[in-house]
Amino acid sequence: MLYPIGIQDFEKIRHGGYVYIDKTRHIHSLAHSGTHFFLGRPRRFGKSLLLSTMEYYFLGRRDLFGGLALEALESDWEVYPVLHLDLNTGRYDTVASLEAVLNRALNKWERLYGAATDEPTPEQRFEGIIERAYAATGKPVVILIDEYDKPLLQAIADEPLQDQLRTILRAFYSVLKTQDRYIRFAFLTGVTRFGKVSVFSDLNNLADISQTDEYSDICGLTDAEILNTFEASIHQLSDAVGMTYEQTLAELKLQYDGYHFAAGAIGVYNPFSLLNALRFKSFKNFWCDTGTPIVLYRTLLRTDYDLNRLQGGQVTASVLSTVDNDANPIPLIYQTGYLTIRGYNPELRTYILDFPNQEVEQSFLQYLMPLYLPCTGEEPIFTVSRFVDDVRHGNPEGFMQQLSTFFEGNDYRVSGKGEIYFQNAMYLIFKLMGFLTEVERATSRGRIDIVVKTAAYIYLIECKLDGSADEALQQIDERHYADAFAGDARRLFKIGLNFSSLTRSISQYKISRQ
Repeated sequence: MLYPIGIQDFEKIRHGGYVYIDKTRHIHSLAHSGTHFFLGRPRRFGKSLLLSTMEYYFLGRRDLFGGLALEALESDWEVYPVLHLDLNTGRYDTVASLEAVLNRALNKWERLYGAATDEPTPEQRFEGIIERAYAATGKPVVILIDEYDKPLLQAIADEPLQDQLRTILRAFYSVLKTQDRYIRFAFLTGVTRFGKVSVFSDLNNLADISQTDEYSDICGLTDAEILNTFEASIHQLSDAVGMTYEQTLAELKLQYDGYHFAAGAIGVYNPFSLLNALRFKSFKNFWCDTGTPIVLYRTLLRTDYDLNRLQGGQVTASVLSTVDNDANPIPLIYQTGYLTIRGYNPELRTYILDFPNQEVEQSFLQYLMPLYLPCTGEEPIFTVSRFVDDVRHGNPEGFMQQLSTFFEGNDYRVSGKGEIYFQNAMYLIFKLMGFLTEVERATSRGRIDIVVKTAAYIYLIECKLDGSADEALQQIDERHYADAFAGDARRLFKIGLNFSSLTRSISQYKISRQ
């Protein structure tokens, strides 16, 4: 089986014999239900292939759709002029870089439909091209814009530059409304939807299908699609990794499934990761290895966001749908694919968020680690590995030695401030231990800061800021935190530690054995 990894051209996939998961019913539905649409999805989710498929459909290439849903659904197969703008390419670190990409596309279209001397700006040229394309063909124009927000995302940490880029793009995209009478269909894709004074401010005719149940699986792969298409490949993977077929299915779901783009919507797998796992017959963090936006991490650091709130946080639909340069990084984290919708609270009308799968959670936390805990002399992940080993083998002295080393190597210049810094750092360390850890464990008498469980041991950890280790241990005893584990045969350790806001390190810790 040929896997279309990295192939974004629909014709190449069909002529090359690559496997193709049929999503064309959605294209027919969109083409016959409206004219202007926006779809937001994380990177590597198939947005570019979707637009390529749309392009060939509107070019009337019926020959490419044999055996697909669209062949049976469509009867007319009309040919339209198509203007396809791809903003994936380019490094948008200056205004000139954006202008160069736009000029390249405009020049190409003007060679087809002519140019006018009284159109000096990109938006005026775009406007003229649409009108001339309509006049030349007698058909309304189809406009496809891939990764509309790439320039804005790259400049999100540089507000003056982003404002300049936004001004150019807002004027350019506004043509989709002013030239509506000449447009048959317009479709924009991107990762984010910028709010406030954004490129969408003038496009009130743009239907956002990003969080609709009807199109929740327009990109990504469902369980049914995987079972119907890749049964033989899954058997090959199971043989390669030494698992049963059922175990392999469960591991694929744990690693790569779990994306939900609407309340109650069907879950989908990350197609890039799933195809790579089948192609290379191994379980790896394929999607996260292709690059993680540093702007996301900078936003977390800049806003001093409490990382413990990432899982189980509740937000409204309006919060999820727009990204702004404010104190809430959650919309950016969600739209870039690091959080997904796990549930819905109908009373409060809020979405409940969580990491979509193990690949994303582990990679996200590992990438964050050096930003919050840049240890000297070695890579942080190796220290974490030894740290976990000490916990599993009942060595709290080694456990705490490792923990102290983390904070002693910290660079205060890149971390948050005050108590939130220590909370985030502890969250990262213990979350990277996998399912061993509970943070903020509730009891009838209060909340235990950290509970770590192994096959043979339980660790109760209480943290203080500018207090003392004795105070921390005293709180464990006074609030009878250990009573919650009275019936557990595992050996229990109580650990009290104190953080110093002055030295930004663990100033003292004490261990008590139950």
